[in-house]
Amino acid sequence: MDKIRIAVVGYGNIGRYSLDAIEAAPDAECAGIVRRNPSKEGFPELQNYKVVSDISELGKVDVAILATPSRKVEENALKFLSMGISTVDSFDIHSEICSLRSKLAPVAVENGAVSVISAGWDPGSDSVVRALVQGLAPEGITWTNFGPGRSMGHSVAVKAIDGVRDALSMTIPVGTGIHRRMVYVELEDGADFAKIEAAIKADPYFVHDETHVQQVASVAALNDVGHGVNLVRKGVSGKTHNQNFEFNMSINNPALTAQVLVMAARAAVRQKPGCYSLIEIPVIDMLAGDREELIRQLV
Repeated sequence: MDKIRIAVVGYGNIGRYSLDAIEAAPDAECAGIVRRNPSKEGFPELQNYKVVSDISELGKVDVAILATPSRKVEENALKFLSMGISTVDSFDIHSEICSLRSKLAPVAVENGAVSVISAGWDPGSDSVVRALVQGLAPEGITWTNFGPGRSMGHSVAVKAIDGVRDALSMTIPVGTGIHRRMVYVELEDGADFAKIEAAIKADPYFVHDETHVQQVASVAALNDVGHGVNLVRKGVSGKTHNQNFEFNMSINNPALTAQVLVMAARAAVRQKPGCYSLIEIPVIDMLAGDREELIRQLV
């Protein structure tokens, strides 16, 4: 059976770990890397791969992993879907997911492609857990408590602000789904800290949470890509109360995001054209291996 040819678009943290996950997958191969600067200099792991500035230079591509900031996902997905190339992404602005889905779906259908959106670990694999425990206790409350850990999406959003040289946004769980954002910024010479602090707090990534911004001499001295989640549901199964479910994990953030993206890429080639969130896709479609054997192992 032919391997799934996956292109990695963008080569930051998620792009690098996506290549690792593709290389480890028995049913996939890397078609190449798409970067604004198609140089391999400084990246010895890319010497055996094509590195290009335009995906059309890679030949056949089944799925493109969009390892880009969330705010670049829509334009990239529309471009590749219009070319008939399926896409997967880790878009993480929760309030805009349904809007993105409605924009990408008709383009995917028209061009016979599949888009799997918000396929990181949250939103993404945690979304599947939330859906499962809600089914187990239809009446109740679910709390998702993130961290403590580095939020990649939030950190990237801060780094995009003029005057910010580098940034680290830490998510600190307060409990019952409430979080504190601790943002550490390394500024360009002459940058106005007060203006940058105000811009951060007004950004949709931060506006709904308690946010503290601190200026530091070096973000690199603080950086740690670890993260985690504690997901809890308390509710009612049928008419029986006090059903409690808890899911915990402690992770390397970009590595797990990349693994979910490769799972989503595998699932993408098994779906009808359209746009899907992870909870709409059968879990078995995300797994490598023979379907009947997977059923024997896992059911």
